[in-house]
This record gives sequence, structure tokens and C-alpha cells, in this order.
Amino acid sequence: MRGQIEVFLKYRFLLHDLILKDIRIKYRKSILGILWSVLNPLLMMLVITAVFENIFRVKIENFPIYYLSGAVMFNFFSEATITGMSSVLQASSLIKKVYIPKYIFPLEKALFAFVNFLFSLIAVVLIYLILGVPLHWSALLFFVPSLYLLVFAIGIGLVLSSWAVYFRDIIHLYGVVLTAWTYLTPIVYPYDALPAKMQFAMQFNPMFYYVDYFRQVTMYGTVPGLATNVICAVVALVSLAIGLFVFKKNQDRFILFI
Repeated sequence: MRGQIEVFLKYRFLLHDLILKDIRIKYRKSILGILWSVLNPLLMMLVITAVFENIFRVKIENFPIYYLSGAVMFNFFSEATITGMSSVLQASSLIKKVYIPKYIFPLEKALFAFVNFLFSLIAVVLIYLILGVPLHWSALLFFVPSLYLLVFAIGIGLVLSSWAVYFRDIIHLYGVVLTAWTYLTPIVYPYDALPAKMQFAMQFNPMFYYVDYFRQVTMYGTVPGLATNVICAVVALVSLAIGLFVFKKNQDRFILFI
């Protein structure tokens, strides 16, 4: 364990450089640059609000905030796992030339997604100011569910990046799974509106807990209790443990398939 920590510390500067490289690549030749991380969720919020409030007549108080607070969390998870899934394959030329701990690549993608998520939170704050909705002191705890979700996403990313090396079709299949997962998470509809059976099934959706935790501290001014924190932490740590196990078990054979 100590040896692994020393290896990680040795390559921490590479991790930092890879994150900066992704930021430069993402916003290269873009006039607005990083502002797109703020504008994109705002524009999506306008579209979704227009559709669900005016066409589907969804009745949720402060719906723009309700949607945006769920969307930024799920978008963070989506970006972290989608980019993490292809990270080892994309770094194949580098892996073949020099020794680098291969877990660095899915880890970097998750951290890069986390940076984008932090930028997108500016959009959430702007909507609060525009709508005149007061921010509760508990909003300062936004980092708690965010860090839980980061650990959870790293674990999923490690598993997906390992599987993608051997089964390239998973890159396409995961998009379908992620779309279904989005609709099965209360982002545009309230949890209370679901029938009892669906509410029970929702208890097995990890993203439900992270999104709800984020909304509790930012929208409703409440701090989730010990039980919720234990569930979020355990799910995140189990995901990370499984991810590390699967990745470590398969990483020595990556070179034969990339």
C-alpha cells in the first residue's frame, strides 16, 4: 500500500499536466472558452424548463433550479465515466513507450470532469440570483455529495476503462445504459410523484442519493443525516474498491490488446 502511494505521488505532476492539457484541448479555438461550462447548462435549463413547464405541465417549485441541480451532478458523472472508459485506449501510444501507472488515465478524466463540474456550479448560482431564491448556509456543504460522487465515478470509470480494452462494443452500449440511467433518476420529475414500486426501486439507484443529497443542501436548506451519509460513502467506496480490483487484475494484459 505504501509503495502504491509513493508511485502515485511520483506521478502527481503528470496527473496535473494531463488535466491542464485536457482543459486546453477542450476550449481550444473557442471564443467563449471556459464560459461554455457555464452557458451550456444554462441553455439546456432554458430548453428543458420550456418543455416540461409549458408542454408537460410539470409542477415543481423553482423548477429551473430543481432541474439544474440534478443535471450538473449527472452530467459530471456522465462525463467522468464516458471519458474514463476510453482513457486507456486513447493513451495506448504513450503506454507502449514508457511506464506509467495505467490507472492515472481514468483518474485524470474523472478529475477533469470534476473541474468542469465546479465551473458549471457558477450557472447554478446565477439562476439563484436571477430567480431571487435565497441560498441557505447548508449550500456550503455542496462539496460533500460532490466528493462522494467523484469517488463513485472513479470506481465506475476504472471498471469501464478496463472492460473497454477487451470489449470495444461496451463504449457504444454504455451510451444506451447512461441514457436509461438518466431517465431513471429524478432530474426532471419529483421522486414523490413516482408510484410506490418505483420509489422502492429508486433506493437501488446510487445517483438518486447523490442528486438528492446535493438538492437537500443547496435547495432545501437541510443537512442529510447519518444514514444518508453512510449510504453515499459506502456506495462510493465499494465502487472504488471494485474498480481498483478489476483494473489491477486486468492491467498487465492491456498491452496485448491496445
